[in-house]
Amino acid sequence: MISATTLVPNALRAQTPRAGPVSGEHTGAMTHPPARSRTVYAALLLLTIAAGIASRRFPSVQPAFIARYAGDTLWAAMVFWGLALIWSRARTIVLAIGAVGLAWCVELSQLYHAPWLDALRATRLGALTLGQGFVWSDLACYVVGVALAACCDVVLRRSASFT
Repeated sequence: MISATTLVPNALRAQTPRAGPVSGEHTGAMTHPPARSRTVYAALLLLTIAAGIASRRFPSVQPAFIARYAGDTLWAAMVFWGLALIWSRARTIVLAIGAVGLAWCVELSQLYHAPWLDALRATRLGALTLGQGFVWSDLACYVVGVALAACCDVVLRRSASFT
């Protein structure tokens, strides 16, 4: 079957202006959201690290519930900010799934006790990044931390798109 587009030469078709896709027409091109500000997300990452360290260092000035769970919750939020910094154009849901997955993998790795890994976890940096012992409640803290960071991300991206 011959259609109208096969009768029009490519040179002419390229000169014909179009306003955009017709309603219901799929262009095949994926639209990417604007990139996140690396400066803003680096600042969020550093602020979250500082808040997480402060939550562990000064537990007596916080309510017991906050002192117990804030560090793990903030750690997961930090993972989200780190992924957002690396993949600045990724959708929020993709970053959230990646951050929860990574956090859960790190938590589950605490069930494995190789001597070299335990020696790494015994250092300050190793304990901060890899944790020290598996705790079920940490899995919930990670979901909450990532959810809070993802909500902040949505708000930040919406406000940035209106400026």
